[in-house]
Amino acid sequence: MTNSEHTARIRRILKEHGRLSTDPEALAAEQDLYQAGMTSHASVNVMLALEGEFEVEFPDHMLKRNVFNTIGSISAALDELNGA
Repeated sequence: MTNSEHTARIRRILKEHGRLSTDPEALAAEQDLYQAGMTSHASVNVMLALEGEFEVEFPDHMLKRNVFNTIGSISAALDELNGA
């Protein structure tokens, strides 16, 4: 899977579950998702959707706000989980 396909899947999940006030397609990879309207409750829904979409499980040490803070940080965490 290419990086752009990876990012497109993350953006789709954010659109469906992130409850953002801004369209995820319009956000820069390093833009703060919480400032864009994501709540901590929505971040849990995003995490669960990511686990299903990418067939991974986030370990306890990754269950931190900064892991789900930006599209870039989510992508980096998924890369780490997939051994990329």
